Amino acid sequence: MAFDDISVREARDKQREGYTYVDVRSAPEFDQGHPQGAVNVPLFHHDPHSGQMMGNREFLDVMRANFTSDAKLLVGCQTGARSAQASEMLVLAGFNEVLNVAGGFGGARDPMTGAVRAEGWTQAALPVETATIEGHRYEDLHAMLARQGPVAE
Repeated sequence: MAFDDISVREARDKQREGYTYVDVRSAPEFDQGHPQGAVNVPLFHHDPHSGQMMGNREFLDVMRANFTSDAKLLVGCQTGARSAQASEMLVLAGFNEVLNVAGGFGGARDPMTGAVRAEGWTQAALPVETATIEGHRYEDLHAMLARQGPVAE
């Protein structure tokens, strides 16, 4: 089973159809601005000791604690690379309604030419939030895992 890539404009339409936008950027990135209505489950966390990004070992557990395997999910990040990785992980874990948001929040550019490969949420002038709704922050979603415990695969 695979996932499909969709544009940010298609993602906005899918939100209106009941899909949940899962922003897999780090919590600080999410807090600086994110697609309206998005929830945050980071694929990576910033490690203050090393200064490096470290994989979120609880990513799938938090997703399973908050979403059923048939939940309609839009997975986005800054440019589309992390979200493609997260989308693949979700599909392999049994989620069957996963769409990767190509271009993500900031847009994807060709590294050689700088040409826009995929328009981002901000370039498309789609609704952005900086305030975080209760229940949409990573700590809120992680709290559900703490209450339930890891969900079996």
